[in-house]
Amino acid sequence: MKPYNIPDRTKKEEVQLMFDNIAPSYDRLNHIFSFSIDKMWRRRVVNIVRREKPERILDIATGTADLAIAMAKRMPSARVMGVDLSEKMLAVAAEKVARQGLDDHIALYQGDAEQLEIESGVIDVATVAFGVRNFGDMERALGEVWRVLREGGEFVVLEFSTPRNALVRKTYGLYSKRIMPSVGGMVSHDKKAYDYLPASISEFPEPERFMDMLREAGFEECRRRSQSFGIAQIYTCRKPVTTKTE
Repeated sequence: MKPYNIPDRTKKEEVQLMFDNIAPSYDRLNHIFSFSIDKMWRRRVVNIVRREKPERILDIATGTADLAIAMAKRMPSARVMGVDLSEKMLAVAAEKVARQGLDDHIALYQGDAEQLEIESGVIDVATVAFGVRNFGDMERALGEVWRVLREGGEFVVLEFSTPRNALVRKTYGLYSKRIMPSVGGMVSHDKKAYDYLPASISEFPEPERFMDMLREAGFEECRRRSQSFGIAQIYTCRKPVTTKTE
């Protein structure tokens, strides 16, 4: 699915346009809609990444750099690269990075997850928070992540999912399909964006299917951790280490 269904425009192009449109209000609405629970989820991702003691971290679909900033603060010796399609989201991110005094720790680039301008095998940990479901070609993007990770490198994904519990699923569905589009459209002046964002959650593969996709892309040790009654999932996996034989 696409945010605007503009003829002759790809999903990738429409997602870029959408995030350019909603960049000024994105952070405020994000924290309002999640009741700031998203901050707790990101802290859990940071703790997972921190255990790897990485030197080079790639945050794909970095958006306004919330996760990149959180990782840079907790891992000051690491170099964090944030990549995103949206120029205006990156502009907001750059202001936040500067305010936090993290310019020497975080580098922001406009780029495409499906064609990363990064050497192969140089990244210790790659992360994506709430961005995987917006990829135009998920298989190609996962292949790019696999390419840039070093052997043994970890990939961590934080993404929304559809709760399995019937009551939670119904309550969350009403909230995300009724309240979020109305409030999001009013604040951001882009109702279609906030129609798309909740709807894209239901279009995203079920957790077990997404883990199958990670395995098909070449990753191993694929695991998931359900967050807040299944509203979100944290996925972890690893690029295999090639055993050399004499």
